[in-house]
Parts: sequence; C-alpha cells; structure tokens
Amino acid sequence: MAKKFPIHPIHPERVCWGCDKYCPADSMACGNGSVRTQHPVELFGDDWQDWGLDSKDTPDSDSR
Repeated sequence: MAKKFPIHPIHPERVCWGCDKYCPADSMACGNGSVRTQHPVELFGDDWQDWGLDSKDTPDSDSR
C-alpha cells in the first residue's frame, strides 16, 4: 500500500517526491536520476489542489 501523499509538507525541499520512498534530497535510493522530484506545492504554489484535473470545482458532465 502506498504512503499517504502529504498535501502541505513543512519542508518540501528536503525530500524527493518521485516515488513512495520519499528519500532525503541528498540521498535518493530509487535511482530516479540525479535531480529530486519537486512537490507540487513547490511548482504550483499553495493552492495547487484547487485547480487542474482533480479540482473539486469541475462541473459534472451529468448536470445538463
């Protein structure tokens, strides 16, 4: 079972978010590459869950 993905981690820059291992940024174990995967809050800001494909504001297709 996969770990629960943190929505607003305190220090996202300290962890690689590329897989379920959540390794420290300076000691990645998965071989994901040499660069850590950033958390969505780092890329898109604090409101990253309020928009996009999984947005709760999306209208239902059945509401016609």
